[in-house]
Amino acid sequence: MSAHPAPGSTASLRAANQRRVMAELQSGGGSPVSQAELARATQLAPATVSNIVRDLSKAGLVDTVVGSGRRGMAVSISRNAGLVVGVDFGHRHVRVAIGDLAGVVLAERTEPIASDHPHTAGLDLAVLLLEALLASLERSANEVVSVGMGLPAPVNDDGVVMASGILPGWVGVMASETASERFGAPTYVENDANLGALAEYRVGAGSGHSNMVFVKVSSGVGAGLIVRGSLYRGAAGTAGEIGHLTIDDQGPLCRCGSRGCLEAYTSVGMAEAMLADQFPGATIDVLVRAAHDGNVAALRTFEEAGLHLGWGLAMLANLINPSAIVVGGDMVHAGDILLDSVRVGLRRHVLPTVAANTAVVAAELGDRASVIGALLLAIESTELIPTHGVG
Repeated sequence: MSAHPAPGSTASLRAANQRRVMAELQSGGGSPVSQAELARATQLAPATVSNIVRDLSKAGLVDTVVGSGRRGMAVSISRNAGLVVGVDFGHRHVRVAIGDLAGVVLAERTEPIASDHPHTAGLDLAVLLLEALLASLERSANEVVSVGMGLPAPVNDDGVVMASGILPGWVGVMASETASERFGAPTYVENDANLGALAEYRVGAGSGHSNMVFVKVSSGVGAGLIVRGSLYRGAAGTAGEIGHLTIDDQGPLCRCGSRGCLEAYTSVGMAEAMLADQFPGATIDVLVRAAHDGNVAALRTFEEAGLHLGWGLAMLANLINPSAIVVGGDMVHAGDILLDSVRVGLRRHVLPTVAANTAVVAAELGDRASVIGALLLAIESTELIPTHGVG
């Protein structure tokens, strides 16, 4: 990849305008859009749009067709413009998806992996999955232009994985650099909850909410924050680590070493531990079925988890005042058994105006939120046209 143009330069403005046009084309799922419609949607001058379309077409990124009537030239993202890859590492899984630059998912596959795997083993498995998916599509690795990757850990601006009790084999790894070498394409790494927030905001339950929270409740508890339509990462990439808010400093020991963290009351591990006597070795989905079948212990476990989660989210809601809180992760498989309690817990601890204006809803993308977010990250991070190649 060539260096990015300097902020405020003519090349920087040109690149930003190219992205505006591409983003508008992507929002339609790849359907053709007239140049006049692009100009209206992007608020760019028709002549500017015409020049951008010419440059993008010359680079092989868009296709143009002469429209009928008053539509003029119709533009769509070229299916041959390249492929993007999304990779999602969870506590015990690796999910890989391939998409095109229009945002259409072409293939996807998930495999289990040990939670204590070294990062090299995780990347090896992800590469194998990618190769298998490319073969199934009869596409080649040199068509991959960008990779987005999610990890259940804070990731700083240099792409280094910070402290994580969920995937210890990744701590301290320069994930962006290492993964770029393994995939043979520029790789951009982000916290999985942040990617879930990006996906739910763009194409899921958070659509239309420019200030929203996505909270992922699985082996860990983390949140992704959308503020004024943009992902908010904080100074060191750790914004949204609500799993380690202290609910009770005399409470149960958390994996981080502190006591009474929100995660200790709401995670999958908590539910499994609480119900281990009745359901030894049961997965979270078995426990969810038991709750839906009326098992009192399972019901109370999810209800208590929801109340505590609502308490933790209330602290966040009072601070940033989101219009929607989207709940995802394995625990949300319990549905309204969990979510109704979240809403109760939230109302108990927020200002009345916040309670009246904050929707609490289930994630629409389910377990795929982070990998869809990874694909979106890959698309947004792809350098469209090298700045030295545009006249």
